[in-house]
Amino acid sequence: MMHVNWLPGLADDLYYEFFAFRKRYPTLGTIGGHLIFLNLGEQIRTSETGDELGTFTSYMTALTMSYSALISPTQSLGLNAKVSYQHLVEMGAGSEKGKGTSTDFGFDVGYMHKEWIIPNMTLGLNLSNLGPKVDFIDPDQADPQPTNLSLGFNYALVNSEFNKLSLVYDVDKMLVSSYPDMDWDGDGYIGGYDEGGKLSPGNDYNSNGDFEIAHTDPIYKAIFTSWVDDWLLGGDMDYGSDGPGNGDMQIGGFDWTDSDGDGKIDLSDNEISKSAGEPGDDTWGDYNEYGIKEVGNSKERTISNELDRLVHNIGLEYWYGEYFAIRTGYYYDKLGKIGNPTFGIGLRFAGYGFDFGYTYGETGHPLTNTMRFSLNMEF
Repeated sequence: MMHVNWLPGLADDLYYEFFAFRKRYPTLGTIGGHLIFLNLGEQIRTSETGDELGTFTSYMTALTMSYSALISPTQSLGLNAKVSYQHLVEMGAGSEKGKGTSTDFGFDVGYMHKEWIIPNMTLGLNLSNLGPKVDFIDPDQADPQPTNLSLGFNYALVNSEFNKLSLVYDVDKMLVSSYPDMDWDGDGYIGGYDEGGKLSPGNDYNSNGDFEIAHTDPIYKAIFTSWVDDWLLGGDMDYGSDGPGNGDMQIGGFDWTDSDGDGKIDLSDNEISKSAGEPGDDTWGDYNEYGIKEVGNSKERTISNELDRLVHNIGLEYWYGEYFAIRTGYYYDKLGKIGNPTFGIGLRFAGYGFDFGYTYGETGHPLTNTMRFSLNMEF
């Protein structure tokens, strides 16, 4: 079991509880399960005008059953089946009907191969959160589960009777494909047709019947498209004032005149002006009204956009005999701007075990000073 004061740099009433068990049967395999509870703390409910209406508490919980078995002397497979419940708020916002709760199910699949390629190397693969979309109040606004692929390696640098030192590394890849408003067929407009490709102003499809407003792929498709959705698929993005989405449903249409010659777009100097013509004309401008380049921005996306979304973990673990462990590691998420070192210790004696983990970081970071305490018992 484990207790974590979650994100202490963000709030002081978030915590995470974890309880797990397992039992190995020589002729059957290993059966286990775990229970998770995440308290998201107390929040203030407000009206549309900002008046305080009281407080509410949000939380999430999940129950998982697990099974694993050897498929060879060095290989094993595992499966999790889980049910989760999320309670964000008792009621919808404004005129929304229903409660801000959701009950969902999902699956995880894992594979481990010891002595992979070389005797001291272990390979691990895990595909987690496979299941239908999650919705609160409105099923039409459902979001995909955070399906994730983890690839890990454990290399035993030292493996003697009293000393063991392992180098571990894993990388996480989200298998969720999401697209902002994009001009998939290159006609310069977002939508404007029905699903059958017939002209229908204000509709969400293009002339080929492809969906052009913001959307996500279903899981069976996202497992493949999530590797290329950030750089290869789609067309030019339609931007609003602060990023993709909420634009004017057309690509470009404004010109930039650098009136002061500083090479920078200055909206206050009226350097952006509406252009003449239609998309594709020589007179059609590349920018939107906020000075963001839209025409041709699909060519500026590269595979680095995809690689920047990978999350990396690397660490070292040292065991003296079977009684004492020291651990250190580093967590790196470029897109999330997270780079935190971690430290930990482990103790084992007479069937009992205690583990402690600490996450270090710069002052003010939500993960800084996160501490994890866990206790395990063999019986």
